[in-house]
Amino acid sequence: MSALSTPAFLVDEGGLLVFYNEAAATLLGKRFEEVGEVGPGEWGGLFGPYDASGETIPYEELPVVRVVRAGRPAHAGFGVRAFDGRVHAVECTAFPILTAHGSHGAIAILWPVEGDLPADAVPAATLAAHPNGTAA
Repeated sequence: MSALSTPAFLVDEGGLLVFYNEAAATLLGKRFEEVGEVGPGEWGGLFGPYDASGETIPYEELPVVRVVRAGRPAHAGFGVRAFDGRVHAVECTAFPILTAHGSHGAIAILWPVEGDLPADAVPAATLAAHPNGTAA
């Protein structure tokens, strides 16, 4: 995963973000080593994601969560907030993975699409809640 030049995220069976690669770090603005593991309840506060109208997508509807729960690939387009407050438009494809130890999880590959979401697409109150206090 580290050798991929496409942003990729690894999630365990409990929804814990356990790793993301350097390409994802470039998109988000911070390396995984700076952020660390992120629990399912923390994702929204860090990254969104947001639909086209700027509303936060419920955790249960995220492709990677659908994959972990159903064991089948999933795909969606949405906006992901970087640590500088910019919201990048991406397409996400996630699929299940199994380890040699029998545990399972999912890998999500993000493909940045042309342009970011407009600054006014994400409600100001949502941006104000960003952990580093940065708004777009």
